[in-house]
Amino acid sequence: MTTYNVGYIIGSLAKGSINRKLAKALVKLAPDKLNMSEISFADLPLYSYDYDADYPAVAQDFKAAIKRSDAILIVTPEYNRSVPGGLKNALDWASRPYGANVFKNKPTAVIGASPGAIGTAVGQQTLRPILGFLQAPQMNAVEAYIQFKPDLIDDDGNVSVPGTEQFLRDYMEAFHQHMARVLTVLPRDA
Repeated sequence: MTTYNVGYIIGSLAKGSINRKLAKALVKLAPDKLNMSEISFADLPLYSYDYDADYPAVAQDFKAAIKRSDAILIVTPEYNRSVPGGLKNALDWASRPYGANVFKNKPTAVIGASPGAIGTAVGQQTLRPILGFLQAPQMNAVEAYIQFKPDLIDDDGNVSVPGTEQFLRDYMEAFHQHMARVLTVLPRDA
């Protein structure tokens, strides 16, 4: 099977984010055929179409990192029953100016952790229509809403609950299969 370069975007800017811990676990549990690299949006200014004529270097670099990736994994918290503002801003940068959307035909998956019982279910549901509009083929099953309990995942990405570890390993394998299917039938933008 082909090796894929997977960019992952962590929806939280917090250094101690539980979703950063989740991302580390997913990187550790990913199949060997996935080369994982973080794509940060921390330095992006707030998007405005005023930038379209002269895109700042930080936004060009962000878009280039997405374009270099064969697929994108979004690991995000839920803020106020939606996605974090920084993540939405990053998606706006990635899709502008009009006609220069780097998410088009890019296989994507969404996962997130929260201390709440329903994890990030509502936040993910607000993110999916955005990704749909960006023409990013989404892995719709397996869905993953992780209820984060203390010590579930340590700072190095080690998962303390065997059942959760296996679930996350299976999730990454399903994402691998999803990207293989999508990239077989949809053209990659050069």
